[in-house]
Amino acid sequence: MNIPVTTDKISRLIRTVRNQRVILDADLAAIYGVKTGHLNRAINRNPDRFPGDFLFRLTPSEAMRCQFGIASRRNIRYQPFAFT
Repeated sequence: MNIPVTTDKISRLIRTVRNQRVILDADLAAIYGVKTGHLNRAINRNPDRFPGDFLFRLTPSEAMRCQFGIASRRNIRYQPFAFT
């Protein structure tokens, strides 16, 4: 089932981290209709396709600020990626 994604919905997912506008891996995975773990495995298996200026991993304090309210609902083993 394809759910239309509007720019308004995407704009609500954009956060500012390290003075950059980013979207978190879980939100990007939801847009594409895949599990976050599958997206992260693709990143780890294809590091040449994801250069450092395209994404970075959040620090624990950044992750807690960005995921306030949802971190308690998720079992987070790794800090999330932020896509610029």
